[in-house]
Amino acid sequence: MDYLQLAKTYKTPLYVYDLAKITDAFSEMKDAFKARKSLVCYALKANSNLSIIHHLAKLGSGADCVSIGEVKRALKAGIPKYKIIFSGVGKQDIEIEEALQSDILFLNVESEEELFRIESIAKKLDKVARISVRVNPNIDAKTHPYISTGLSENKFGVDIEQAKSMYIFAKNAPNLEPIGIHFHIGSQLTELEPIKQSAQKIAELAHSLLALKIDLKFFDIGGGIGICYTDETLINPYDYAQAILGALYGLDLTIICEPGRFLVGESGVLLTSVLYEKYNGKKRFVIVDAAMNDLIRPALYQATHEVEYILKGNRESHTLTDNLCDVVGPICESSDYLAKNIKLPSLQAGDVLVLKNAGAYGYSMASNYNTRPRPAEVAFMGEDVRVIKHRESLDDMMRDEAELLQNYEDSKCD
Repeated sequence: MDYLQLAKTYKTPLYVYDLAKITDAFSEMKDAFKARKSLVCYALKANSNLSIIHHLAKLGSGADCVSIGEVKRALKAGIPKYKIIFSGVGKQDIEIEEALQSDILFLNVESEEELFRIESIAKKLDKVARISVRVNPNIDAKTHPYISTGLSENKFGVDIEQAKSMYIFAKNAPNLEPIGIHFHIGSQLTELEPIKQSAQKIAELAHSLLALKIDLKFFDIGGGIGICYTDETLINPYDYAQAILGALYGLDLTIICEPGRFLVGESGVLLTSVLYEKYNGKKRFVIVDAAMNDLIRPALYQATHEVEYILKGNRESHTLTDNLCDVVGPICESSDYLAKNIKLPSLQAGDVLVLKNAGAYGYSMASNYNTRPRPAEVAFMGEDVRVIKHRESLDDMMRDEAELLQNYEDSKCD
C-alpha cells in the first residue's frame, strides 16, 4: 500500500487497516480449534470501529464486550445475539437490564454482589439470565502489570472456592442459568505455560461443577495471545489450542476464545507527518503531528512500535544518522512520545513516519486531550481503500458544549 499517497489524500495523523490481515488472523485462530466445538469472540476493546467488527462478523466471529455500548456496537455491526458475551467488573443495572433484554449468549459474572444483582434484575424482568463466572486462577501471566488480570491482586474474577458457592447459588436460583465457566489471565501473552496451568486449574473446577449437576456448556478461555512489536517470542495458535484441548480432556464443552490484539493488531499502522527536528543540547527530537492522545500505548505501557520512514519528494539520502532520536508529539507532557532512542535519517517537514502494529488499542484508546481532534481511519482490501471513520473537527468536539453555553446565556437574558 502507498502510505505516502494515503497521507496526502486523507491527511495525518491517520490510522490505516489491512482487512486481509484480519481475515488471515481470524482463520488461523478458528482453524487451530477446528478439532472441537468452538466460538471465536472478537474482543471489541481492541478496536471497536463498526467496519472492523462487521468484517469479522462476516467471517463468523462472535463478540466479547465489556460495556453495553460494545454490545450495541456488536449488534449493529451484524454479530448475532447468540454469539455475544458481556464481561466486565462494573456492570451498571441499566447495562445488565439491556443485556438481558437483548438476549445475548451470557453475562460473565465477576463478583457475588454482581450475581445477586443480575438475579434481582432478571426476576424483575421475568427472565432467566444465562451466566458464566469469571474465575481468577491466581497464576502469573508474565506480562506487563497493567495488563495482567489473573492474579489475586488484580480486580478481575473470583477465586475457586467463591466461584463454587456462586455456581451452587445460581443452580438453585429460578432466574439464573449457569452455562459457562471463564478465565482470562492477561493481555499480550508470550508464554504458553501460564495459560496451560490456568486451563488445567479451571478444567478441574469444571469437572467438580458437572459432578454437582451444574450443566455447563461453554469453557471460555479468554484471549490475550500476543503479537510481535519488537522481538517477542510468540505463541503459535496451534500450540495454544493443543494446550487447551489437553486440559479439557474428558470435558464435552464448547471452547470460547476472545482474541482482540491477535486479530487486529498487526493489521493497522498509524501514519504521522514530520513537523520539525530540534536539538536540546545533544538530544535530538523529531516532532510529528501525532501524539499520545492518538496512540497512548508508549506513554501508558512503555510499549514499543517499530517506526518506518517515507521521505517526500525525490530525496535519495536514506542514511540513518548516528544521532538517536525521540519521536515526540505536540502535547504539553514530557510523556508525549511515540518512540525513544531510535535511528532515523535526517528528516524534513512533510516526511511520513509509519508506526507499525497499531491496529489494537490505538484508536480505541484515543482521546481529545489538549483539544486535539481524533484522527481519521481508513481500511483497505487489495487496492480498494475506504474511509471508515472521518477525522473529528473542532466543531464536532465543541458542538454540545457550545449549545449548552449558548442556552445558558440565552436563559440569563430572558
